[in-house]
Amino acid sequence: MGTILSTYSTPLIEGFKYTLYASLLALLFSLIIGTLMAIFQLSHKKWVQYFAKAYVEFFRNIPLLIIVMFFYVVAPLYWFQLNGFTAGTIGLTLYTSAFIAETVRAGIESVPKGQLEAGLSSGFTYSKVMWYIILPQAFKIVIPPLGNQFINLVKNSSILAMVAGLDLMYQGDLIASETFNTFDTYLIVGGFYLILTLPLSYLMKHIEKRLEVKN
Repeated sequence: MGTILSTYSTPLIEGFKYTLYASLLALLFSLIIGTLMAIFQLSHKKWVQYFAKAYVEFFRNIPLLIIVMFFYVVAPLYWFQLNGFTAGTIGLTLYTSAFIAETVRAGIESVPKGQLEAGLSSGFTYSKVMWYIILPQAFKIVIPPLGNQFINLVKNSSILAMVAGLDLMYQGDLIASETFNTFDTYLIVGGFYLILTLPLSYLMKHIEKRLEVKN
């Protein structure tokens, strides 16, 4: 194990950086898109509801690999060329956003409806009531399942290896094929993933406890 770490430290660190970068990008955009889709599902406009529900059901029920391969293989044939990192990150974002949408929607629905009505009767627009009153309470409620989605996102980022996304898993595959030492290689790769997921898990638990104390 020490030999692999010393000999292949540069590609492992590079792969770690790409995994971290892809995870952060996908986390940010999937949270934004997922939150919007959660709000749209509860819209009073039927066509907005149908669009959001179709989006969520579509991406929730298609394997992540198919979504990523669509952007990596199909999109270049008809529209634009994407490298593996970009295609993988887009696929990861769309896939995760559908699950986040359902999580946030459940949080919004758990907030008493009287608060929305009170905000509207006070002269606030629907968007302002949602942004300043409903969403802050909803996010407090869904922090645990939201944290699970973030951790799953980091682990799912290994899908980039399937499209030469230069991520940690991709580098691990290259090292394993070169050294034939699969046990040590994937043990090290798993350790790098733990470096990402464990602090994230503790952070979400810390935020949850802080909110419980404030309440």
